[in-house]
Amino acid sequence: MVPGSPAVRNISAIGMAAVAIGLLAQWLFVDTALGVNAPIAVAALLAAAWLLRPSARPRPRVRDAWLPAAALTLSAFAAVRGDGNLVTLDVLGAVGLSGAAIASFGGFRVVDQPFDGLLTLGARVALAAAISGTRLVTALTGTIPRRRDRSSTRRAAPIASGLLIALPLVVFFVVLFASADAVFARIVGDLFNWRIELGSLPARVVVAILGAWLAAGLFAFVMAGNAGDPPAPSEVKRARVRLGSGEATTVLVVLDLLFAGFVAVQGAYLFGGQDTLDASGLTYAEYARRGFFELMAGAFAAGVLILALEATVRRRSRTYLVAAMGLVALTAAVLGSALFRLRLYQEAYGWTELRFYVLAAIAWLAFGCLVAIVTLATDRSRWLIHSMIALSILFGLAFNLVGPVSLVAQQNLARALHPELVAPGGETGLDLAYLASLGDDVVLRLIDALPALPRDLRRQAQEILDARAAQLVDDRGLSAWQSWNLSRESARSRLVR
Repeated sequence: MVPGSPAVRNISAIGMAAVAIGLLAQWLFVDTALGVNAPIAVAALLAAAWLLRPSARPRPRVRDAWLPAAALTLSAFAAVRGDGNLVTLDVLGAVGLSGAAIASFGGFRVVDQPFDGLLTLGARVALAAAISGTRLVTALTGTIPRRRDRSSTRRAAPIASGLLIALPLVVFFVVLFASADAVFARIVGDLFNWRIELGSLPARVVVAILGAWLAAGLFAFVMAGNAGDPPAPSEVKRARVRLGSGEATTVLVVLDLLFAGFVAVQGAYLFGGQDTLDASGLTYAEYARRGFFELMAGAFAAGVLILALEATVRRRSRTYLVAAMGLVALTAAVLGSALFRLRLYQEAYGWTELRFYVLAAIAWLAFGCLVAIVTLATDRSRWLIHSMIALSILFGLAFNLVGPVSLVAQQNLARALHPELVAPGGETGLDLAYLASLGDDVVLRLIDALPALPRDLRRQAQEILDARAAQLVDDRGLSAWQSWNLSRESARSRLVR
């Protein structure tokens, strides 16, 4: 490469931006909890990717314009909610949406992709983040001026390139080994006559290098653009398994009969109240309070089957469509059985975070059944996955507005304060240790309910709150501004006097 050429300037810009992202990452995330640092990092990454896109590149398509805003919104909830599992889901969703937004910056169509196109594009973005840093280092070595008329220069150029590649690796391993071995750390300190106080330095170096590496790959992906945009399946001639309409219809009819038989049993024993002890050896309560996980798995498998048939069937006959929509309707009935069982279980034993998400999954699958019927009837089943992804994002936003662990705590506290809410044969009491493990959203609920709790529960709850107050004071990682979180700070203001 010629020094000063546009290619060299692009490589330099990517390198400087990547280093800046790496330094920002270690500053934001090392020795701090998740909080406002998450949306700051996402905003910085998206802004850098947008600024690095070539000016001649067309703007992202209108259908993809919402992706950056959605990524920022989900990441911002990490600074609002005090629910570890929910924040993890928010961060994972923000990472996925950030990758999709960055792809759109590079000129790729995202929302308009069919399902297999989305998978291909996602794999390309992930692969670019993982390996494109290697290409950047190789390109940087190519910017070193070389004079071909001097043999000594020709011999020195590879050495210089090797040193350029080796330098960050040497720094990385020196810091790593020094943190692992005190003698090595002393030797390094004596060699450079420095006083090395490692502390969090190894973690900072690792996070900075990893952040810079991944960012460099994503930025290079944006600059490369959509010359390799994965074509739609209709544009690619490839051999794939095809299933005749008769075979597909037969599969659906057989499953329809099986599902109909199961739904009939539910109507008789679960909803109709027939004697379950004689039929299964279980009391009605035992019979009703089991199986909702299995039923959900069955409903999900039915949806996958319909998608697979839609992708492989040669011709969608009227009988095939009726059978497919019949299976969807029967799947909805199976979900009704799962919902009824889960409700009985919650009335008897209370709420947990897992049961909340099971309930949400039942609702998600129920909406999926409705969408499936519409898309099947209108021959738009290729958009079913897109609809479910959009529905998942909406559910994620709803989770953050509701607060799963806050709702769980509210329901369980209500059961403890009003035993009449517990179904006959159910468990009373309150598992404070479990609630305390769910995060600061629960801490706020405990503070509000403390005066109304019975004396023994009030004493246990006060001990839990005192322990959390001490942790909020002593743990510097929870006090750093990078880890600012609304729920955590609300708990701190009410606990720490």
